[in-house]
Amino acid sequence: MSLLAATARKTRVLIVDDSAVVRDILTRELARDPEIEVVGTAPDPYVARDKIVLLKPDVITLDIEMPRMDGITFLRKLMHYFPMPVVILSSLTPKGGDLALEAMEAGAVEVMCKPGAAYTVGDLAVELCDKIKAASRVAVRRRTEGAVQAAAPTVRLAMTRTTNKVIAIGASTGGTQALQDVLTRLPGTAPGIVIVQHMPEHFTRSFAERLNQLCEIEVAEAQNGDSVTPGKALIAPGNYHMVLRRSGARYYVEVKSGPLVSRHRPSVDVLFKSVAKYAGRNAVGVIMTGMGSDGAEGMKMMRDAGALTIAQDEASCVVFGMPKVAIDLGGACHVTGLDRIPQKMLELAQMD
Repeated sequence: MSLLAATARKTRVLIVDDSAVVRDILTRELARDPEIEVVGTAPDPYVARDKIVLLKPDVITLDIEMPRMDGITFLRKLMHYFPMPVVILSSLTPKGGDLALEAMEAGAVEVMCKPGAAYTVGDLAVELCDKIKAASRVAVRRRTEGAVQAAAPTVRLAMTRTTNKVIAIGASTGGTQALQDVLTRLPGTAPGIVIVQHMPEHFTRSFAERLNQLCEIEVAEAQNGDSVTPGKALIAPGNYHMVLRRSGARYYVEVKSGPLVSRHRPSVDVLFKSVAKYAGRNAVGVIMTGMGSDGAEGMKMMRDAGALTIAQDEASCVVFGMPKVAIDLGGACHVTGLDRIPQKMLELAQMD
């Protein structure tokens, strides 16, 4: 095979969904991307199993609620016998959010909602293509079927003093686990935190509730007007932008609709640029694993405004996209591994 042919190889995708309508929509929309090839579809996990063996796709898209075998059970079997990148497509409901998080714990790389009134086919196609291409680059590890991975004991960090600084974090592909690793290590006195993680509506609420059960700090899906206070992390709601505002000494968030920015809503750039404007040197910025460039420009603005900034290093990223662009733009003061980010955040927050 020539070098040109090798570099032009398309990402091969298998679509697994019990709805013929959804299968047709996804096949048509994904086929528009010249870097993606839909090699087949399957209405249930049993058909999917045979097609995976036959077609050897690079990525599969997987519905959760299906007949004969549910998607999460199939995913666990897949991760044990034939591990490969999986993008979950779930219904846009609170229950769907809970199941999607369970799927990510079982080994899924990304979650998205199905096309519907709150998530147009056009928006879905753009983001799904990005997520599929990002997923194809992820090295998926074999998991023991049915086993729940034991979490490492959480070592809580401490602060010598509390501060009123603001920590802003942005993440995408691989970010749900990365955020859990970071937030579970923070003390209850940590500075107020504002977060954009690329996730659909309802999924962010389930994610915040799950983190709130695991963390010493309080974690919640942001609501318009929420104050940014020590010991609390606010996660931007899926399908809404979140910006930082200031009234006197009080920081608070505004949650609003608007067009996609850097191909996302919520957008890390939207958050970071508002933090640069209203917090400046009183902020710490962190950009973590994710495909694309969302947040890179905003982090550069934060650094230019006097904020101290951190980018996750390549070795610990699931996808070294967003951090790499931020580093290349000169937006990162520090580049460090995921395991060092919590301590580094706290150290920078205590600097005058």
